[in-house]
Amino acid sequence: QVHLVEFGGGLVQAGGSLRLSCAASGTIFSINAMGWYRQAPGNQRELVAAITNGGITMYADAVKGRFTISRDNAKNTVSLQMNSLKPEDTAVYYCHAVAIGYDYWGQGTQVTVSS
Repeated sequence: QVHLVEFGGGLVQAGGSLRLSCAASGTIFSINAMGWYRQAPGNQRELVAAITNGGITMYADAVKGRFTISRDNAKNTVSLQMNSLKPEDTAVYYCHAVAIGYDYWGQGTQVTVSS
């Protein structure tokens, strides 16, 4: 079992920045990759960014060049630095981990970008 807890989020004006962090606990040795998803009202949950144990990253086209995902394996955390935020980035952001073929999710944190 892997337990994920998110930190950060909140309200920010367009063009501003926010940083999300996620702390993993439990059988963390089994985690293969971690990432962030988001879900806006009326939309499906979508992948924002992910990072593997080896540090390979991937980003959704909508956030490339603005968001940066990073991982601290020693602290078992994954972070998402979000810059140049846009109103369309408004969503609930979820931390995600894949461990031995199972998906684990955090409780979600709200990010609201005002225009």
